[in-house]
Amino acid sequence: MPSSVMPTTTPGAGPQAPAAVSAAGLRKSYGDKTVLDGIDLRIPAGSVFALLGPNGAGKTTTVQILSTLISADGGQAQVAGHDLATAPQAVRGAIGVTGQFSAVDGLITGEENMLLMADLHLIPRREGKQIAAELLERFGLTEAAKKPASTYSGGMKRRLDIAMTLVGSPRVIFLDEPTTGLDPRSRHNMWQIIRELVTGGVTVFLTTQYLEEADELADRIAVLNDGRIAAEGTAEELKRLVPGGHVRLRFTDPGAYRDAAGALPGSTADDDSLTLQIPSDGSQRDLRSVLDRLDAAGVEADELTVHTPDLDDVFFALTGGAGVPAQSAQSAQSAPSDATKETVR
Repeated sequence: MPSSVMPTTTPGAGPQAPAAVSAAGLRKSYGDKTVLDGIDLRIPAGSVFALLGPNGAGKTTTVQILSTLISADGGQAQVAGHDLATAPQAVRGAIGVTGQFSAVDGLITGEENMLLMADLHLIPRREGKQIAAELLERFGLTEAAKKPASTYSGGMKRRLDIAMTLVGSPRVIFLDEPTTGLDPRSRHNMWQIIRELVTGGVTVFLTTQYLEEADELADRIAVLNDGRIAAEGTAEELKRLVPGGHVRLRFTDPGAYRDAAGALPGSTADDDSLTLQIPSDGSQRDLRSVLDRLDAAGVEADELTVHTPDLDDVFFALTGGAGVPAQSAQSAQSAPSDATKETVR
């Protein structure tokens, strides 16, 4: 494992599931620009793996290498049990790829797009029609099947794109920023589709700039920065890497505010807003300790808020703020994150 990686779990801490995707020391450069600088990956079968990183971090390059679209300059990788270098055709037969931009042909119908994919997989015509009909029904596209794909909404095109990817029954699916440009309802529908794929035994390799998406879907997450994996783990493991959790107390009575400050040494006080901020890991034990000290002082806060680091904090801490994740751009228009929970008011 490269020295730049911040491990979050102990290697060998129990039996591991078979790897659907594994890579060691993957490298890729374009001229004097190093895009991937020796990355290691291990993705268990039947899981969702999310690769995060700012624009230009190498996410799409990683997908292109693992899906045999381009070759690596160094390192080794296996996908679905096949070596990329020695058995690329076997890898192609076991995977599906949905890129950042839709592969749907807008000049033909949804059904014709599906049948075209069946022909490319050399599936007999009758069987191909059956598979196409089943997938169109599964993705809620039966009524639109005879219409030109150019008339589909963005969400419908994305669903058709993934349905086309499933024609060959892939064991591993690469989804490169699959929900970019979708409205919130379409994005949530896509999340449900991804969950159903994994329930069916498919392994999903997901790249995304929507941090909420990775938090919602991924079993494991890796943060890619400057061509290296900066950290990898579950969402909760990554969040524990970042300091800054705290309990915030707000008072309306200046006397209660002063009494609370005396009962909570080490808190940060804001006299103007009558608030106290106490460092905390957000655990139930930590919160109980704060409340017990307030009770002992005979003080009650008018508002109590617990903040624990979220993936936005992790992203900026590990990438130095390089790039702006899409979730942050949306935050001004959305409800407060679950990372901040108002518990007393």
